[in-house]
Amino acid sequence: MTVQHAILSCSLSQKYPNEANEGAKLMRFEVSREEVKKANVPHEIFLTNLVGNHILMFVATLGVIRSLPWVGAAVPVISFALMGYTLWRARRALKQDPWYVMCHWQVAARRTKLFMAMLTLLLLISTLGWLGYTYGGMMKEAVWALVGGTGLLPVMVVMLVLILMESDALYHATQHKLPDWVVRRHPNPDAKVIEEESAPQAG
Repeated sequence: MTVQHAILSCSLSQKYPNEANEGAKLMRFEVSREEVKKANVPHEIFLTNLVGNHILMFVATLGVIRSLPWVGAAVPVISFALMGYTLWRARRALKQDPWYVMCHWQVAARRTKLFMAMLTLLLLISTLGWLGYTYGGMMKEAVWALVGGTGLLPVMVVMLVLILMESDALYHATQHKLPDWVVRRHPNPDAKVIEEESAPQAG
């Protein structure tokens, strides 16, 4: 791991301390099959955006982006549309959804905000690179190094981590489980706890 990645991981852990430690403890609840199906939805949307849109669709557009530049805009448009829907739906879930379903929407919304912040950072760095190239006399190679090293690479690292975390969260949703941080943030005295368990430590 490079120094830049270590700094990135440290900063993310400081900004999202609960997110970094959410795997330390899981709580299992007694919920209906219908609630489980609904709890899967936010994680399926997030994974569709990360894998289907940012990876598969992005690769598919590379072959035609030179002849049809507007096709490249489809990936960020779809991404922000899905993320915007997730944040809107998570706020709505606070008022209308069953507690277990609502908690899984909050988990997905928290990670959506992180990914949205990283994409905004990439957009900012790309804009600065374009300004430097257009008005500052920067070489094209220097601009690509700036955008790739400080913008694109961190986004790719975070995206990979989020794919792993969301795949795990989707599995937990089917197993009636929630991370303890979201249970503490949205307590429900009527929720029936089946068991609490600690996630296995790596290594």
